[in-house]
Amino acid sequence: MAVAEGIEVSRFQDGDQSPENKGNTSRDEEDMAYFGKKQQLRRGFGWLSIVGFVCTLLSTWEGMFAVFLYGFQNGGPAGLVYGFLFCFVGTTMTVASLGEMASMMPLSGGQYHWVSLLAPPNSAKFLSYITGWVTIIGWQAGQASASFLGATIIQGLIVLNNPSYVPQRWQGTLIFYAVIAVLLFINTLLAKWLPKIEGLLLVVHILGFFAIIIPLVHLTPHGSSKDVFATFINGGEWSSNGVSFFVGLITSIFSFLGKIGADSACHMAEEIRDASIILPWAMLGSVLVNGVLGFAMLIAILFCLGDIDSALASPTGFPFIEIFAQATKSNAGASVMSCIIMVMVLCAALGCMATASRLLWAFARDGGVPLSRLISRLHEPTTLPIYAILTSTTISLLLALINIGNTAAFNAFMSVSVSAFYFSYIISISLLLFKRLRKDPVKDHLRWGPFSMGPTFGPLINGGALCYTIITFFFSFWPSTAVVTPLNMNWSVLIFGGSVLFSIAFYLAWGRHSFKWPVVDHIRRSH
Repeated sequence: MAVAEGIEVSRFQDGDQSPENKGNTSRDEEDMAYFGKKQQLRRGFGWLSIVGFVCTLLSTWEGMFAVFLYGFQNGGPAGLVYGFLFCFVGTTMTVASLGEMASMMPLSGGQYHWVSLLAPPNSAKFLSYITGWVTIIGWQAGQASASFLGATIIQGLIVLNNPSYVPQRWQGTLIFYAVIAVLLFINTLLAKWLPKIEGLLLVVHILGFFAIIIPLVHLTPHGSSKDVFATFINGGEWSSNGVSFFVGLITSIFSFLGKIGADSACHMAEEIRDASIILPWAMLGSVLVNGVLGFAMLIAILFCLGDIDSALASPTGFPFIEIFAQATKSNAGASVMSCIIMVMVLCAALGCMATASRLLWAFARDGGVPLSRLISRLHEPTTLPIYAILTSTTISLLLALINIGNTAAFNAFMSVSVSAFYFSYIISISLLLFKRLRKDPVKDHLRWGPFSMGPTFGPLINGGALCYTIITFFFSFWPSTAVVTPLNMNWSVLIFGGSVLFSIAFYLAWGRHSFKWPVVDHIRRSH
């Protein structure tokens, strides 16, 4: 028997089931006990199902269609190609770094748990709390944003097939409510089937890719290689093509992480068997699969643009719907292809609700939010964090009301998700890198998980990930054009700043007294 801060840790053979019979293995049991946590959720996810969860949640090739316009206006075809490769490498390094920390501390809190372990003792509680709040705000905004995107694609399809239809904001909000209702139904009444559903969605994710790219490439006239690989566009009228390139990175950033973070699987850690082993490899595998599919789809789109002016001016609000219509010369064909995109976006929203609720539940378990005792309660027969799911749903429903008054204001609130995710990555990775570089044999002694990049490659990859996240975090606040008006201003800097100030004020007023950060024994915490 081993003891960590008075908590007994049982030693089983790897792969043995624990006595509580919730699907956790001996390694899961030891990881939970080491950090002072009791297994409460049921571990139903294996490697394939969590890969399906992350792949469909990130939806790289699908997201490329939704945000294609931003990168095309700033960077053009060439900027999109090289920007995607830049983000592919950067995202891989970022996910590898997150995977190391997830393997080290496989708890549903993710970033705020890691920060509590890695930060200096005198600031660990504060930094952990702020990281937790910012990450929660990002995920709640991401859940609403993904659902809203699916709802607006539905409206776009109605416009395609009924040109006399004039979309109204209140109608979009009602469709959004219907989407949220379906997601809630699956995340509660069908929750025990969620791992199997996610495994099936991985198949749909891959087959859908071929169902889109084959007719697109076969039916559409192709542009030249020069048009794709050597044409830059500075549509935002920035001072140089270089600035325009970085502003246009938002397309590739969104496609890889988007309004839904790369840390999604980390917040499902307590529902994954052998999480410290499976989680990092599933994250990396998902990014690699999505990156390859996304790059292939990007090249196909750029060679098959057709009449780009008509696509950009499409009354549907989505250029890809017009591109499909031009390719198939049929509204029915375009509708079928667009429905595949819509379904996958809604599947991403499904995983987003699961992730956002688990993070909220974990933070409530640590006393980080108001009504923590209620929100952290589980529905015993199903071991579901039902109150956290209902709270996340309520937040989305309330945020959607903003859209009735002003869509631009709603989008401003939703835009905070990207900056919130990258902020949490920067804090976590910088603390990990600092410990690695300082190499103090006592203060920087870490309990590494099964997944570690070692003393040579680890600092290099962590450093590359930190540089990438700082660049993307910085440019996530930039507007799409150099000439800024209240309508085209990127208000995420204001919303993000407000979120951080709110988190600090809430910590000083309430959180510093109620927040119970993860248990770490006195030897490790004193360091």
